[in-house]
Amino acid sequence: MEVRIKHLDRVKFSIQSGTHTILCDQPAENGGDDTGMTPPELLLASLGSCAAFYAAQYLTTRHIAETGVEVTVNAEKLKQPARIGNFRVQVMCPVSLTEDQSEGLMRCVHHCLVHNTLLRPPSIEIQLTTNEQVGAHA
Repeated sequence: MEVRIKHLDRVKFSIQSGTHTILCDQPAENGGDDTGMTPPELLLASLGSCAAFYAAQYLTTRHIAETGVEVTVNAEKLKQPARIGNFRVQVMCPVSLTEDQSEGLMRCVHHCLVHNTLLRPPSIEIQLTTNEQVGAHA
């Protein structure tokens, strides 16, 4: 997996993955134009859309519901160090479920790739290159 992020203007960035592009920006009070989600909002969106995918897959494969799943994700900004924490994921199912179906749906959502990644923090390597280094390797 790979995404590429390019600085467009002030605090606005273009994020590209394959043929898809989204904007990341800041609200006006942070010097932006509010033309896209902030990085923390993108993190919540990633977690929520992953949970929604797993929930929808569970409901669809069992012929319980074909559409209508909704997910809300809330989190808090924490300090020392600055980070996002205390995530709360609420899955809203469009139909009534039996107790077994509810348990199955919850098990399924807990298999979400993003959820499991956040529970087991990955190693993150940060590298720095400059245009001069890139040109030297070309």
